[in-house]
Amino acid sequence: MPTTMIGLAVTLAFSLVAFTVPTSVWATGPTLTVSADGGVHIFDRDALLARTDVVEITTSRDVAYRTPRTYRAVALAKLLEGVAIPPDAVVEAVAQDGFVTQLPRDLVYANDGIVAYMAIEAADRPWPPIPGKDKSAGAFYVVWLGDQASSVPTMMWPYQIVSLSVQDAPAKRWPSLAVDPILPALHPARDGQTLFVNKCFTCHTMNRAGSASAGPDLNLPMNPTEYFTDAGLRALIRDPRSVRVWPEQRMPSFAEEDLSDEELGLILAYLNHMANRKSRATEGGSSKR
Repeated sequence: MPTTMIGLAVTLAFSLVAFTVPTSVWATGPTLTVSADGGVHIFDRDALLARTDVVEITTSRDVAYRTPRTYRAVALAKLLEGVAIPPDAVVEAVAQDGFVTQLPRDLVYANDGIVAYMAIEAADRPWPPIPGKDKSAGAFYVVWLGDQASSVPTMMWPYQIVSLSVQDAPAKRWPSLAVDPILPALHPARDGQTLFVNKCFTCHTMNRAGSASAGPDLNLPMNPTEYFTDAGLRALIRDPRSVRVWPEQRMPSFAEEDLSDEELGLILAYLNHMANRKSRATEGGSSKR
């Protein structure tokens, strides 16, 4: 059998075994690409909405719309049913504007107080524009329900999603993100690295490592600690519009409940540390793709 035919057969087998609903290759509406284990499946919006496990949900805390909303949705764990996600892996969600976030495996499969759903915008029931924007959160939006849903960071509510993929955890996938291993165990830059991945890595790269493209790299050619004062950088992160404003500005503000002053300080400790660890390394997975 020719190599091309083998590849097609493998992809088809993945689609039939790993997912429960086949998708037409002639889909004309929005689609969601899911990749794992070397296989790729494209979900058509209408096919997703036709699934028997679609339910109607209402959020009490909605990051995009800032008010409770009702959606038709599929539990994310159901959507990924049959997909092998290693314990140390993440589900990477990529949005239309280049925003990228990593959803921890344990959070995706949590069912004690937190449940992740993929909300789906129907063609005949369009969602309103997000406040301050000209587009809705659709066609695909990850939302969280349950008693503990308010504990899920805002960066893990990605909207306008175009793809999901199973990936190694960021520090494993991109070693150039890591602080110097000789740092003391309690050095603030270590905790800052974790916070950077959760809060900043969704839009920015570090040493060209990362998948996001919404914002600039934060170490190359210069680290922001090299051209901002400490007070100026704190103000920029807390409320970008308090420092500078322009029509296409996209960086969100971080309220105290989303990023405490202590956590902000830890991120700055990480940035200060990484200013002395500039690297153009292109180790596997370090370049955008």
